[in-house]
Amino acid sequence: MTSPPSPPATRPALPDFHGAIWLWARIGSLSFGGPAAQIALMHRELVDQRQWISEARFLQALNLCMLLPGPEAQQLATYLGWLLHGVRGGLAAGLLFILPGAAVMLVLSAIFVGFGKVPLVAAVFFGLKCAVLVLVVEALLRIARRALHGPLAWALALAAFLALALLRLPFPLVVLGAALVGALLPGRFIAARLGRAVDGPPALLDAVIAADPGRLARMAPWARRAGLVALVLWLWPVVLLLPEGLLWGQAVSQPRLAGDPGVFGDIAWFFSKMAVVTFGGAYAVLAYVAQEAVEHYHWLTADQMLSGLGLAETTPGPLILVLQFVGFLAGHAGGGLGWAMAGAGLTLWVTFLPCFAWIFLCAPLVERLREKPRLSSALAGVTAAVVGVIANLALWFGLRVIFSEVATLPLGPLAVDVPRLASLDPAAAVLALFSAGLLFGLRLGVGKTLGLTALAGLMLRAVAP
Repeated sequence: MTSPPSPPATRPALPDFHGAIWLWARIGSLSFGGPAAQIALMHRELVDQRQWISEARFLQALNLCMLLPGPEAQQLATYLGWLLHGVRGGLAAGLLFILPGAAVMLVLSAIFVGFGKVPLVAAVFFGLKCAVLVLVVEALLRIARRALHGPLAWALALAAFLALALLRLPFPLVVLGAALVGALLPGRFIAARLGRAVDGPPALLDAVIAADPGRLARMAPWARRAGLVALVLWLWPVVLLLPEGLLWGQAVSQPRLAGDPGVFGDIAWFFSKMAVVTFGGAYAVLAYVAQEAVEHYHWLTADQMLSGLGLAETTPGPLILVLQFVGFLAGHAGGGLGWAMAGAGLTLWVTFLPCFAWIFLCAPLVERLREKPRLSSALAGVTAAVVGVIANLALWFGLRVIFSEVATLPLGPLAVDVPRLASLDPAAAVLALFSAGLLFGLRLGVGKTLGLTALAGLMLRAVAP
């Protein structure tokens, strides 16, 4: 008597695309606090809670994004969205990471132009920043525990932190140096191979790829086509609106007069340049943007630039959305509210389309080469350095949340951020501790922690503005 045939094994399936859209919308709506906090949020949602992405693959994607110009958190969302659902997944993840913050920034920009500063909004977001600080610290500890194995990895993480925090070395130099160390010392990193979870069972994506090894290869041609289309869509308004003098390398020497449509050419040209030099996030170029926008183009004043940065720091999405505020005021100076909205939209277009191009063109190549031992070791070096990068971002962010005044003290070749102790914000310290109690003590989720801390921040600011 023959035994009945065994039932066919059930192939693992990726999460439904529509369900993923809701998750990306949630991440985009809660992505406060800059890249460290946004990376922490994605790690919590995709790696820890849902186990869609393995730790190793998450860090591999982050490694590439750290090497590319543009906001690394938004590009990370695009990369992970592509891994899960192809080009449509990358577009959905990247756009939903931008759109909530862009919508909020557009409304706040209009309110700012019409009524000045918005203290009620600032009070609500004050609590959010304090909660985000705790999320960043938690993510830093979690990623360091899982990503750093062996003395060389710890040494690279420490070296990256010191190079950024004290020596103020250029961000690309630090990351490329870590990649070079990894490439020259293959096998010295005691870490899981890329494509496997660092601990625990394989993540869902890895199980799907194991069952269908050709999946990523089939996705690669569509990604490359999407990347080329993104490049064309990015460049056509730049060429169409480009001031004639810039075709011959001549800078615009005078600010545009009110009503001069050439302001859109200036916006397209200036922010396209920013899109290809923003290595290391928005802070790497904000000083240059402020100088050019204020002193050369006269789109806004220095005080207005600072107000725009404050709005960008307290709204969801990448900090580089401050450029949208600059574009809004540039258009408003030229022709009122309609032009302001056009200027903001054009700024978003030329700032973020290159980000999609870089990911769709580069991610398939990284996935194809990921099993190469030397490349794997180089990416492991970048992974170790990324821990130091996140630590530096956490320190920078934490000092400015808890203290209202932070000075940079030069010490020979070093530069140290030193807070003025008298500028300690007791309300911020209390809210950070309150948020830590909710997250670590009561183990509430991210949404509840952010919501309760935002409410507490509003109440504290109402009592002691």
